[in-house]
Amino acid sequence: MSDTSELKTADLCDAHAGTPHFHIAEPGFLDYGGRRSFSGPISTVRAPEDNSLVRKALEEPGQGRVLVVDGGGSRRCALVGDVLAALGEKNGWAGVVVNGCIRDAEEVGRTAIGVKALGTHPLKSGKRNEGQRDVEVRFAGVTFVPGHHLYADADGIVTSQKPLR
Repeated sequence: MSDTSELKTADLCDAHAGTPHFHIAEPGFLDYGGRRSFSGPISTVRAPEDNSLVRKALEEPGQGRVLVVDGGGSRRCALVGDVLAALGEKNGWAGVVVNGCIRDAEEVGRTAIGVKALGTHPLKSGKRNEGQRDVEVRFAGVTFVPGHHLYADADGIVTSQKPLR
């Protein structure tokens, strides 16, 4: 796989906006990980205030994928913290996008993985083994489809059905 971490979302928008395979997420996600730019094939978790499946996903070899976590936009607890960010880094995940909160923000910032989320919350999530893996999830005006590609940097998040160069 070629290195796509240098692709800028603004340049991708200039080249692909308006095409049916390309989608631009609404703004609102903040950068927390040590990598501000990241990209890769999408894997998803639907996690309703329960990060059990997030952990299971990040325990797997990431192979440069991006884990998109739909926490329903909840700001009542964190779905990712320093331990899970380090696990994702160790297992080769390119990044994590959380439609919800993270915690341990300073430690997450020291990991070599991209992490975007809506905010921070000190309370950890429940552990009820609830949720779904690798299903389409929709938030920020975009449907995140497993196997499609995500590109993220300081300007935002975009997705494409196919890899972009």
